[in-house]
Parts: sequence; structure tokens; C-alpha cells
Amino acid sequence: QVQLVESGGGLVQAGGSLRLSCAASGRTFSAYTMGWFRQAPGKEREFVAAIYWTSGSTYYADSVKGRFTISRDNAKNTVYLQMNSLKPEDTAVYYCAADRFLVGRYWDSQEYDCWGQGTQVTVSS
Repeated sequence: QVQLVESGGGLVQAGGSLRLSCAASGRTFSAYTMGWFRQAPGKEREFVAAIYWTSGSTYYADSVKGRFTISRDNAKNTVYLQMNSLKPEDTAVYYCAADRFLVGRYWDSQEYDCWGQGTQVTVSS
């Protein structure tokens, strides 16, 4: 099975930037969808961004569009989430997810088979 490990989280002031990484190891897929989700305490897990590995097509939640960028590095089997202009409302645990066969509903967390352990992002005001 594919293992996903997130890194890059931390504490940052409002307006600052962070870059999250999600490294895949083990049995990797030649074609799959990868997504970033986040969850604050007591709240539902929400979609942040997704990317189709082969085509590079990207999708974003309205709340982060224009501020966050998802990208991939095929050689490193890694997906990134560049987060700029961070706001306190972005504070959450960020999770990387992957699914081999997902075509649509990339925004639905229940469609993803593999998940990372999460990395904490805290934005202070």
C-alpha cells in the first residue's frame, strides 16, 4: 500500500506563507488523484485542493483560491501545497489523501482510499 507522509506545518503569523509536502512511498500508482483536506477541532473535514497526477489539472476550494497552489513532483513522488496570505481561519490539521480510481467528486473526502497522518498549521493574528 502507498504511505503518505505530510510535512511543513507549523506556526506562522497572518499574512505569512508555508509550503506543505506530501511524500508517497511504498507501492505508488501511475495514475491517481491526490488531494489536500483540512480539519479544525470540532469541525467537519473540508476540501482544500486536488490534483490529477497525470494531467496536472488542479482544483481549489473557493476559500483558498488565489492564495494556495497545489503542485506535484513526479521524480520525488511528492505533492505540495503552497499557502500564501495565510489567515487565522486557515488554522487546522492538514491531510494529504490519494485515490487510484477516483475520477469525479475530488472534493469528497470519503472517496479517497489513502491518507497521511496530518500536519498542524497554526496561523496567529
